[in-house]
Amino acid sequence: MVLKKNVERQIGVALWRQIADRIRLSISNGDYDQTGMVPPEIKLAGQFGVNRHTVRSALAALAEEGLVEAIQGRGTMVRRKERLSFPISRRTRLSQGLSNQVRDIRSRLLAHEELPATAESATALGLNLGEKLIRMDTTSSADGRPVSYSTSYFPAARFPDMARHFEELGSITKSFAAQGLADYVRVSTEIVARHADANELATLKLSAGAIVLETIAVNADPDGVPVQYSRSRFAADRVTLKMET
Repeated sequence: MVLKKNVERQIGVALWRQIADRIRLSISNGDYDQTGMVPPEIKLAGQFGVNRHTVRSALAALAEEGLVEAIQGRGTMVRRKERLSFPISRRTRLSQGLSNQVRDIRSRLLAHEELPATAESATALGLNLGEKLIRMDTTSSADGRPVSYSTSYFPAARFPDMARHFEELGSITKSFAAQGLADYVRVSTEIVARHADANELATLKLSAGAIVLETIAVNADPDGVPVQYSRSRFAADRVTLKMET
């Protein structure tokens, strides 16, 4: 694939961010596999029609993201990091889905609150508008690399201590079990790809312009009663979502 020569000015997106996005795409497409190196700054500046400082800013953002590394005397090397494959199936569990690919999986609670159900969450969970929910913001990492950031809602009447158990156990599955639910299944999953917002960039430690894969999902108990409504964001350059039947 040949990089487009010029970036687009006056579209509200910084030039360095546009360049970082295009280099990221080239890395994903394997355009630099033969040498393992990103083209020199002066060559990239010519290709994009910008100065070297702008290219340098783009490469610095990608280095912070972990995609490239500046090697003194050689240039900018592509860091080889295989994407994790996360299966989405009838029983979707983060720890089980990644257990054979990484050594250490950790999840932590970022924030939680009790709040009334909105039209969206009430519909997803089969509740009345205004019924109490437990909202939890959580993040998970694999071998120290953040891979997901989730916002989940649970019926407060049935799972009043969800946040406390998750903080102690670091697992949705174990937290359900601690409150009497031994099993649950995935009812629906919708997947969208989009640019990460500022909060997602910070939580997942991504650079500006990075893409996240967002899953909007509902889990239910064995009787079909919804128990969890969640929106989970995965770093697209770190995780591939695999639908399984």
